[in-house]
Amino acid sequence: MKIDDTLPKVASTTTSAIDKSNRKKTESANSTSSSKSGNVTLSSMSSRLQSLEAKIATDNVFDADKVESIKAAISNGSFKIDASKVADSLINTVKDLVSAHKV
Repeated sequence: MKIDDTLPKVASTTTSAIDKSNRKKTESANSTSSSKSGNVTLSSMSSRLQSLEAKIATDNVFDADKVESIKAAISNGSFKIDASKVADSLINTVKDLVSAHKV
């Protein structure tokens, strides 16, 4: 099993694709309506969204050191799985899903 950091790459790629698409639309609108002018005002939510996007792009989604130590333990055969802990977590997840579905 290979573990790598794909989420920030996907977020960056998606954001850049959206930016390119928006730029093309803006250029197209500007070329077709060069005689018209207007004002655009962005809400505070827009600036907050931009700052969150920037933060997500720079933050690590996981602890790389912990992942490396787990990979090393798996490689050398010293990685142990606590079956009761896995079972308890699975049961708790199912309970949460069932209770959320009832609401």
